[in-house]
Amino acid sequence: MKTNILHGGVVHKVPADLREALTSDSKALAVWEGLTPLARNEWICWVTFVKKEETRKDHIKRVVSELKEGKRRPCCWAGCIHRKNDA
Repeated sequence: MKTNILHGGVVHKVPADLREALTSDSKALAVWEGLTPLARNEWICWVTFVKKEETRKDHIKRVVSELKEGKRRPCCWAGCIHRKNDA
């Protein structure tokens, strides 16, 4: 199920590497599209907040895997610090 439309988060847009991973897996994509914008924002921030490329790749794999397991938010993530009310 390839699509050009992929909804982002509250303050974050879906980066290309995460977009590719999600659109390559129809089950993960279906769960992603069923999330609230705030929940999508948390996943995006969780992926982009890391400093090392290898960690980012691991997070992207985990997003796909954990969405398919039914998780709606990243585990043990305090939340996006970029939202104005969290600053």
